[in-house]
Parts: sequence; C-alpha cells; structure tokens
Amino acid sequence: MNRDNHAQELRTGQRFAFGENWARFLKMLNEERVLQARQSLVDMIGMARLDGKTFLDISSGSGLFSLAARQLGGRVHSFDYDPQSVACTEELRRRYFDGDINWKVERGSALDAEYLQSLGQFDIVYSWGVLHHTGDMWQALELVAPLVKPGGRLYIALYNNQGRASIAWKKVKQIYNRANRPGRIIVVAVAFLRLWGPTILRDALKGRPFASWKNYQSTARGMSPWRDD
Repeated sequence: MNRDNHAQELRTGQRFAFGENWARFLKMLNEERVLQARQSLVDMIGMARLDGKTFLDISSGSGLFSLAARQLGGRVHSFDYDPQSVACTEELRRRYFDGDINWKVERGSALDAEYLQSLGQFDIVYSWGVLHHTGDMWQALELVAPLVKPGGRLYIALYNNQGRASIAWKKVKQIYNRANRPGRIIVVAVAFLRLWGPTILRDALKGRPFASWKNYQSTARGMSPWRDD
C-alpha cells in the first residue's frame, strides 16, 4: 500500500480522519484516564508488568495504550497510517517518555507487507478496533499474525457482521465522509435520532427526559477509550 495516499483518500471521502478525533481526545486526557487504560491492559493480558516484553501497537491512534504498555515496562513499537494519529502518539511519548529509546513511533500501514516484515516479531501484538477499517480486513489479519513471536499473544477487536444493519451503517459512514460540514451535521443528527430517539421518548413519557442518554455519557466518560471511533 502507498502510504502517501492518505490525503487523497480523505479528499475523496474514502477515509475518516481518525487523527482529528484523537487530537481532540488528547486535550481531555488526564491521569485518571491514563490509569484506567493501564489497568484495562493489565486485566486483558493478565500480567501486572511487561518488563522484558516487546509490544507492537498496530494503528496506535491517540497512543494511549502504547503509553500504558510502556508504563508497564514493555518495549513499545507504535505505528499508524493516519499522520495526525502518529503525531498524537509522538506527543504522548514526548509528555511521558521524552527521548526514550524503548518506545518507537512510526507511520506505517497494516496492509504494507514490506513494512510489516521489516518490524520483526513481538511478544504482544495489539490491534484494537482497527483492522476492519483498513479496507481489506482479511489481508490485514494474514499480514499481522506472523508478527507474533512463538508463544506470544495477538490481541484484536473487530466489528461483528450484523448483515443488513452493517451494510446500512457502512452507507451512512460513506455519506458522512463525502459530505460537507452542513451535510455531516445532518447525518449525525439523523443517526442520533435513529439510535436514541425511541429511548429518549420513553424516558420523557416516564418523566425522566434524557435520563438514559445522561447515564450513557457518564458511563462513557469513566470507561477506557478503546480505539474504535
């Protein structure tokens, strides 16, 4: 894959600007969220420390889980296809591990076979909510799996296929990516009403307008921000 196609893909509406989201996220990042991310990683891998372990973060997004892995003692390699996401990860490294030789940040693609082969193998390969966004999920999985050392671990999260619902939401995302700013506002408003309209109406009839939405917002703020935007 030509890594220089990113800007063109954004212009033509083929790709979502994930990096812009992560840049906004970093402005709200605090120590509580860093602690939550670190604990969620510990819970997932079942190890309190990663000393002596190598950790590959495929499509690092904000860099939060790369940071968590480095704080746990792992030697971290982070890469992302989105230049702004790379910049976000670099910013977190600067804030917490400035000049650290045990945390490498690069731009790369999960579909670039030559680049992936150059990385070697890792004790832990982590790609959470990412590979289905590449445009060729199965190819990405084939390329990523060999990066795990014998006896190592691969952690991934992927969208499940919900049939017609998945097809419909894919179309909504395509329309959003190709729309101008007013058009995107309309798409978001319609999607919000589709997802939350019935619930908000039920809450209103119970005399508790927006109760479920407020509860969702409160819960979301306290959760680790898994990278699946």
